[in-house]
Amino acid sequence: MLSQISISNLRNITETSFKPAQSINLILGDNGAGKTSILEAIHLLALGRSFKARRLKSAIKFGQEQLQVTARTINNTPVGVQFNERLGLKIRLNSAPLKRLSDLAMQLPLQFIPANCHQFFEQGPRYRRQLLDWGLFHVEPSFNFHWQSYKKVLQQRNSAIRQHKKIDEIQLWDDHLAEHGEKITLLRRKQLDAILTEFEDIFQRLCPEYKGAKYTIKYRTGWNKDISLQTALQSAIERDRQLGYTRSGSHAADWSFAINDHDPSEVFSRGQQKLFFLALCMSQAKITEHIRHEKSILLLDDISSELDLAHQENVLNELSTLPVQAFITATDLSLKSYQKATVFHVEHGAIL
Repeated sequence: MLSQISISNLRNITETSFKPAQSINLILGDNGAGKTSILEAIHLLALGRSFKARRLKSAIKFGQEQLQVTARTINNTPVGVQFNERLGLKIRLNSAPLKRLSDLAMQLPLQFIPANCHQFFEQGPRYRRQLLDWGLFHVEPSFNFHWQSYKKVLQQRNSAIRQHKKIDEIQLWDDHLAEHGEKITLLRRKQLDAILTEFEDIFQRLCPEYKGAKYTIKYRTGWNKDISLQTALQSAIERDRQLGYTRSGSHAADWSFAINDHDPSEVFSRGQQKLFFLALCMSQAKITEHIRHEKSILLLDDISSELDLAHQENVLNELSTLPVQAFITATDLSLKSYQKATVFHVEHGAIL
């Protein structure tokens, strides 16, 4: 969690700083005031990248050469991110340079919920894997080792395929790919079971219309479920050579929840889809705290999008009970009287 945040030269923000609460922080203001830029700054601080732009150069305030975000954690540890057009990205944690973004992400577990998060159901399997793997990265120490090892082996196998190597040279990588892939699958299944346990309680409070509904998980491993990954790799070698890459494996996995045996995207409104996604993120936050014994950070952009006031209050009430430090933007000033939140007003890129 963060106890103090300072931002300079990020989009329309020249200089601003504030001391957030440890629970819910409501960031209110008109469109274009700089609310989302504050979330972007926190995202950059925790992950070393923006959720709005692939190139950080576009995030620098017009006419300036660099942007900077600095903060202190609740344990008084300093952390800072600076991006300069000429010198690139520099990150410091506890006053020392940091080279790996994964080390930064581990220090500040953060989930970002965009205004259009209801599109989660329309996006491809990669986005669903990313949401699931976020939790595993933070609660299962062996996951990152297996996932990084898997990716490296997969790259080597695909390289051998593209270079038209002999079959036995391609299959030299199969044992290692199967070993890490099978372990990733076991960890993902375990995480999904934990998420479902938390999700059922949370979602019925966020969306009382579906109280008592039945939820089930479907996990697709990325290969034929009736055989091992190694067997799948061996049997599909000719197909892989024709395609030019390895098709089967953990990198092709997908998952979904069913509600009363129906696809949520087919029965939910857009607002309910947003609540569904919120419940997934909240579930992961609870699991993370249970394992790590520390709060995570949750960024929610435009809570009023797709949600009426009653459902917005349901979200805020749920967040007030969760182990998260939440930063929530809204244009609806009717939320300013919500007593369980600390309210910040933003005008012209400054927090008042």
